[in-house]
Amino acid sequence: MHNPRHPHAPPMRDGVGPSCVVLPSHGRGSMLDFLAQRLPVVSRDAWQQRMLAGDVVDERGQPVAPGRPFEGSLRVYYYRSLPAEPALPSAETVLYQDEHLVVADKPHFMPVTPSGRYLHNTLLVRLKHQLGLPELSPLHRIDRDTAGLVLLSVQQRTRGAYQALFRDRQITKHYEAVAPWREDLVFPRDHMSRLEESPQFFRMQEVPGAPNSHTQMQLLEVAASGAWARYRLTPVTGKRHQLRVHMAALGLPLRNDPFYPVVNDPPEGDYTRPLQLLARSLELVDPVTGEARRFESMRTLLPLG
Repeated sequence: MHNPRHPHAPPMRDGVGPSCVVLPSHGRGSMLDFLAQRLPVVSRDAWQQRMLAGDVVDERGQPVAPGRPFEGSLRVYYYRSLPAEPALPSAETVLYQDEHLVVADKPHFMPVTPSGRYLHNTLLVRLKHQLGLPELSPLHRIDRDTAGLVLLSVQQRTRGAYQALFRDRQITKHYEAVAPWREDLVFPRDHMSRLEESPQFFRMQEVPGAPNSHTQMQLLEVAASGAWARYRLTPVTGKRHQLRVHMAALGLPLRNDPFYPVVNDPPEGDYTRPLQLLARSLELVDPVTGEARRFESMRTLLPLG
């Protein structure tokens, strides 16, 4: 239900593009009746307030009043909004920008795209608003808990060329992580396993079967105490939570991981325990310019201590 490129769609507002719903060919009642029934996640009163504020318009750019009769096959545009959104402790940094790419350095706790309780405080919406780029789109994603590099496409015209780099595994991504140290494990090492969604939908798990995930692991530094170590993790595949699950499977759960090996999610607003995982670098040959590019995060993880 999102088509901001339709020629009659209203413009982006504060980095948020309009959502679109197409009315069925037949119906009855008012436009308010239809929207309240079709999209009940927004209350009837909230829909009425949006309409009265002029935040719901039709494909002709005309405001949709609450009492307006149902009109079949009409496109209706509206802006998503949240009554309250959690504030975040830090902001993103733009490391690079040209006519095709934006490279952002994301802080911990910031989602890449809107979901759940986050809209304006997401990397994508913040950058659209800050840079005035309505077609901006992430080429990949990292977890809200993870900090570091995110590559975004500026324009639809060249997006496919950059997406192909990820599909064909032509981009090298290195992560840095802090986790316990085990003297009995030999590094460097490769970890391969089959990952599938667990009964807890927000977690992944290793299961028997042909491997569908592969991570290369290297030891960088061991703390003087021997308790913690710093690792370089290079994902060959890109499964959800892959690095976190692979390290936990070795008995090396990442420091401050709220999901692995057990769920230990901090209370809302507690930013004192950032996950010690950083998307440190990206390397690629630009498919549009032919240039070799390497980007590195300016962020750091906690001292090993």
